[in-house]
Amino acid sequence: MRILCSVLLIGALSWCDRALAEDIDLTAWTCKKFMSAGKDDVGIILAWLDGYYKEEDAPPLIDTEELVAHAKQLGQYCTAHPDTSLIDATDKLFQKE
Repeated sequence: MRILCSVLLIGALSWCDRALAEDIDLTAWTCKKFMSAGKDDVGIILAWLDGYYKEEDAPPLIDTEELVAHAKQLGQYCTAHPDTSLIDATDKLFQKE
C-alpha cells in the first residue's frame, strides 16, 4: 500500500511540475488554440471551466457526465467558430449567472 501511495504521489508531483511550468491565460486563447492544445492542457482547462461556471453555492462535485457533455458542446462550437475567444464561447454556451 505504501508503494502504491508513493508511486501515485510521485506521478502527481511530476504532473504538477509540468502544470506549473507555464501559465494558461484563457483570455488570450481562441477556440482554435483550445482545439489544437494537448490533452493535458485541455483537461486542465475543462476542469477549471467546470468549476468556474458552477453556481457559487453548488456542492464541490464534478459531474463527469455533465463535464463530458459540456466538452462535446464546446468542441462543436469551437469547430464552427475557430476565431472566437474561448471565454466568449464558454460564456455564450454556459452563461455564468
